[in-house]
Amino acid sequence: MRIQAADPADIPFIRAIALATWPVAYKEILSPAQLAYMLEIMYSEAALADQMTVKGHRFLLAHHDDRAMGFAAFEHHCRGERSTRLHKLYVLPEVHGSGAGRSLHNAVEEAARSAGDTQLELNVNRFNPSRSWYERIGYRIARDEVIDLGNGYVMDDHVMVKPL
Repeated sequence: MRIQAADPADIPFIRAIALATWPVAYKEILSPAQLAYMLEIMYSEAALADQMTVKGHRFLLAHHDDRAMGFAAFEHHCRGERSTRLHKLYVLPEVHGSGAGRSLHNAVEEAARSAGDTQLELNVNRFNPSRSWYERIGYRIARDEVIDLGNGYVMDDHVMVKPL
């Protein structure tokens, strides 16, 4: 397993992974219409380029045998605090349990420590089973929030934190 920094040339790989993982991860949680809407606003090539180049989100790709298997996106010093926000962490459904997600998370955690941040934070849909994975690796629920996405859709999330 190789973890490497991603750049705008990797956007097609990141988008392909999102398009493969989201329908599986959210099929019991989101309607097909909301799923398509969220994929477009968060994972279009333009949206990903904006996240990388304007918002300053760092992306990592997990590779095995030269195949991109997953990605993570994060931001140091979120809201001016000593907190790294894990914006995204997805691995292809066929490699769940392979350690790809854990390897990506470990790389984000190491980068957060190197940046001097003292905690990781993330949002996870409160009905997403991955919440238990985050709890197993040291996160706890800090609060709940509902985020208006427009078009009549919301994200109904737990905000989770992990001290470093």
